[in-house]
Amino acid sequence: MTFEWTSRNVYVAGHQGLVGSALVRKLTSMGIEPTVRSRSELDLTAASEVSSFFESERPDIVFMAAARVGGIFANDTYPGEFLRDNLAIQLSVLEAARAHGVEKLLFLGSACVYPKHAPQPMKEEHLLTGPLEPTNRAYAVAKIAGLEMCQAYWRQYGCRFISAMPTNTYGPHDNFDLPMSHVLPALLRKFHEARRDSTESVAVWGSGSPRREFIHVDDLADACVFLMERWERPDPVNVGVGEDVSIAELATLIQRVVGFRGKVVYDASKPDGAARRLMDVSRLNALGWKARIGLEEGVRKTYEWFLRQGPA
Repeated sequence: MTFEWTSRNVYVAGHQGLVGSALVRKLTSMGIEPTVRSRSELDLTAASEVSSFFESERPDIVFMAAARVGGIFANDTYPGEFLRDNLAIQLSVLEAARAHGVEKLLFLGSACVYPKHAPQPMKEEHLLTGPLEPTNRAYAVAKIAGLEMCQAYWRQYGCRFISAMPTNTYGPHDNFDLPMSHVLPALLRKFHEARRDSTESVAVWGSGSPRREFIHVDDLADACVFLMERWERPDPVNVGVGEDVSIAELATLIQRVVGFRGKVVYDASKPDGAARRLMDVSRLNALGWKARIGLEEGVRKTYEWFLRQGPA
């Protein structure tokens, strides 16, 4: 089936976030001006508001990038909010998309949906085969519910709702607020401020041994558009780069990019999270897509953006 963008109303839910803003950039580069609404204009947790929006705007294509997200601290501290808000957003948007005849929808899951001790690299079929990582279990459960909802709506109603499960994502418009941010933007800010303030050392949470995979958000947006055009099954698809680094290796890379010359101290009293999170991306690669932005290149681009936008 050939996917046709012409004359389609494309809605990006969560366009002000990390992934949503990258999707807007990607679509704009293709000559598509997506429909967007800010949080103040449309509360995605309010089912009645979302239904009214879909009824009036009649989007044909939906990229579901809206979510409440955060790092280990945020997930561990506010599990109720992460579960409640993500379930509400997903229920509102997916049900409105079904009720108002959306042609195709792509839902963004997360690598954290996989079991804590899943085989590495993690294949799509490892979903729901074991206990989740406790520190972000509430968020993971919400995302799993979204994946299941897409599959259930496909089976029962024939909705073309597909799902992509991205690995750790970073880039422009990331959240650099330390209590709420993920590891890569948090380290960028920490090293930047340490260099700015001539601090002797930077503290990194955990032992530094856990391994993580990172994809630049522009690569993720490209993959999402690729899947929208090519993927016609309810089964989720992993999106990643197929290789990982330890947190210690990541810290060393960021230290080099930022130019911080002090010490790095690992705080083993803080949680590590899962020992390893690496995606098996063979399904996506077999379709003809591979990530193009290397980690150091991506970190440098992100730091340049942070310097333009973030605190000096």
